[in-house]
Amino acid sequence: MIIVLVAVAVVSGGLLAWVNNVTEAPIKEQDEMALANGIKSVMGVDDLTVTANDELTKNIGGKDYTFIVHKTSDAQGNFLGAAVESTTMGFGGDLKVLVGFDGEGNLLGYTILQHAETPGLGAKADKWFQKDGKGNIIGRRMDVSKPLVVSKDGGDVDAITASTITTRAFLKAVNQAYAAYSAQDVDAASGASKHTKSN
Repeated sequence: MIIVLVAVAVVSGGLLAWVNNVTEAPIKEQDEMALANGIKSVMGVDDLTVTANDELTKNIGGKDYTFIVHKTSDAQGNFLGAAVESTTMGFGGDLKVLVGFDGEGNLLGYTILQHAETPGLGAKADKWFQKDGKGNIIGRRMDVSKPLVVSKDGGDVDAITASTITTRAFLKAVNQAYAAYSAQDVDAASGASKHTKSN
């Protein structure tokens, strides 16, 4: 009986490893395509080129956060701004957003890349803060000294109904994304970054 169980475990392990190996490349390709489409979506431009993918680590409140700043330019090579990947802790787990900013610091758009929020409540974040949503933040001129804050905490952004924790987490991710972007000291004319790391 022990031999049979060991044999079953070995065969099962081998099959799982084979399936993982077969599916790894297509999953990676699909993730890259989703990110590319997400960048176009949050920047509001279909014909763009990602000119740099800078990874930054910033210490915020005693915790290290990693951001990826995808700098973009249009078909003529003009700097458009950047799409920033930002992750923070939501109500149910990690909340990862991709946020687009132009060269003047205006928020162009966002998309949720990953979340574990309650279906029907916190999961509404993908629409709530859009132009037709109740907590619209699209078009806002970002300012590190005046972060986006939920109205319950003295700000002017309406919280998702019954999901204040998710709203706070989302706004934190957006604020941190802009802090990472603005710390790049981006030269709007060339899109060149004067430094890529900031702690």
